[in-house]
Amino acid sequence: MAILIDERSRVLVQGITGSEGAFHAARMRAAGTNLVAGVSPGKGGQSVAGVPVHDAVAPAVAATGADVAVLFVPARFARDAMIEAADAGIRLVVCVTEGIPVRDMAEVAAHLSRRGCALLGPNGPGLITPGRCSAGIMPADVFTRGPVGLVARSGTLTYEVVHELTQAGIGQSTAVGMGGDPIHGLGYLECLDLFEADDETEAMVLIGEIGGRDEEAAAEYVREHISKPVVAYVAGFGAPPGKRMGHAGAIIEGSSGTAAEKKAALEAAGIPVAAAPAEVVPLVRARLERSR
Repeated sequence: MAILIDERSRVLVQGITGSEGAFHAARMRAAGTNLVAGVSPGKGGQSVAGVPVHDAVAPAVAATGADVAVLFVPARFARDAMIEAADAGIRLVVCVTEGIPVRDMAEVAAHLSRRGCALLGPNGPGLITPGRCSAGIMPADVFTRGPVGLVARSGTLTYEVVHELTQAGIGQSTAVGMGGDPIHGLGYLECLDLFEADDETEAMVLIGEIGGRDEEAAAEYVREHISKPVVAYVAGFGAPPGKRMGHAGAIIEGSSGTAAEKKAALEAAGIPVAAAPAEVVPLVRARLERSR
């Protein structure tokens, strides 16, 4: 069953005529995605990677039944693009764009919530259900279908952990990159809930990094609500206080948000924490064997 996307998802790409949009649209199609439309204002009637281009989201949805939108638009246009998608009836907006102002994201998050439209991102790699649908920029070739669900703040760390799992013969149900900005859409709690209810997911991997309290909240949520096995990896043990590490949300303030603090919270909730991406494999394998 997987979560959020599968072979039934009908995906459109906003910004498909740009270099990034065109490149990743072709990669998504190659990964098995049912890519039904592209949207670029003023470019309607064109075709990119065999996909028809529309001037706006609403006519694209009307013509194709698209229900997932992936954004490859500049930051200054991203707010309006996400609102346009939600207003057109899209159920899931995946925003890869980085550098979107916090005020814009606050407005977008509130508007999409009112519309009943889920948001993933911004500043994230999107998500993939291996062999069935890819919505974003995740490299499909390192993924394989299987029983492990992943949710992460870091795209690069996701690919590294997934590569280790795949090499060990452990496939993935869905991998979700929640993005690294302070204001974002779907996060650990929502994905943990979805994986818990998914028949195909037998175990979960939570990939974290310094900054914020998302991992601590996830640890408490797992303790109270999740029955399936969960393992974790947290990056940033060597990060100095006050230093931003890549993502806008990855910054330590005093003793809050440190990797050590997150590790302690996760382990207190019974979630083993790997010291390196490769160490996720034996932790996952042991818990899969124990739960079967």
